Amino acid sequence: MAKATYKSAGVDLDVYRESMSRLPQLMHRTFSPRVLNLDGGFAGLFQLDFDNRLFCRNYSQPVLVSGTDGVGTKLKIARLADAHNTVGIDLVAMCVNDVICCGAEPLFFLDYVAMSHDDPNILAQVVEGVSNGCLLAGCALLGGETAIMPDMYAAGDYDLAGFCVGVVERRHLIDGKTIVPDDVVLGVASNGLHSNGFSLVRKVVFEMNGLGVGDSVDELGQTVGSVLMTPTRIYAKSVHQVQKYYKIKNVVHGLAHITGGGLHENIERIVPPTAEVRIDKGSWEIPPLFPWLQRLGNIDEDEMYRVFNMGIGLALIVRPLYADTVQRIIRDQGFGCWPIGHVSEGSGSVVWTE
Repeated sequence: MAKATYKSAGVDLDVYRESMSRLPQLMHRTFSPRVLNLDGGFAGLFQLDFDNRLFCRNYSQPVLVSGTDGVGTKLKIARLADAHNTVGIDLVAMCVNDVICCGAEPLFFLDYVAMSHDDPNILAQVVEGVSNGCLLAGCALLGGETAIMPDMYAAGDYDLAGFCVGVVERRHLIDGKTIVPDDVVLGVASNGLHSNGFSLVRKVVFEMNGLGVGDSVDELGQTVGSVLMTPTRIYAKSVHQVQKYYKIKNVVHGLAHITGGGLHENIERIVPPTAEVRIDKGSWEIPPLFPWLQRLGNIDEDEMYRVFNMGIGLALIVRPLYADTVQRIIRDQGFGCWPIGHVSEGSGSVVWTE
């Protein structure tokens, strides 16, 4: 009778060790002095505050803010394109962009990678993307977990989950409760689909139209793969620049990360029951990707606006006196930003205006 081994069951510990050996350098490049190095430990250590002129925050009432998310079926396109070095950016973005909606500074990030079989090259590409995303967000990649589960996933498949922790002073917490009539809604440009709606995207592009990831899209000047794999934009540093400019005043009354559910459902989550947000269609530049996708799938306009971000990845609701300055700060960061609506008296809803 043959002897059973972990390797014969689908998990090669030697390959796993090789995979793990590639990761510490990708973590260390994201560290600040607030990280207490504990390589090989069972957890990550992050010092919330300390006596250093550069990193001291002197918190009075710090509130920890946490968020978690994944990348969804965009991972299937990564596999088709054999391009795994940007989905980690998506992973960070989907978590960090949620955390900053409370006004929080992202502190650290952890990832969870589940794979059918250990593949050191793919794992390194994925974590490289996570590391790059953390640098873009200004947070530390503090640790993570890689699970090899051959009976849970088909050969070559993997899944990702991310976890972000941030902090905000209680007096600067953004929760939408201060949104009032006459506030201005600013929309910050997305750079594509980000990481939602890909079940519909895959159906339209691959199933209904039979396109491949290497096919060229003349009207977009890119291949299908490059269009669909553009990583989610991270807005942490742009929001931080606004907060840095207004250190005392709370000029931002609400923030919404525009993911599944589009502008309507995501902004509605932060609207107080005495207000109504009116969004002006046609007030921003819709990237050509969205009309292309709509035409390919013969998708109703309402469905497009409900499923996709339609060119707006983040919405800020700000005091009208400061809207122009906030818009300028964000544009100085290289992001498109437009006044896309305003707040009036209402009953906690979001409505479209033409």
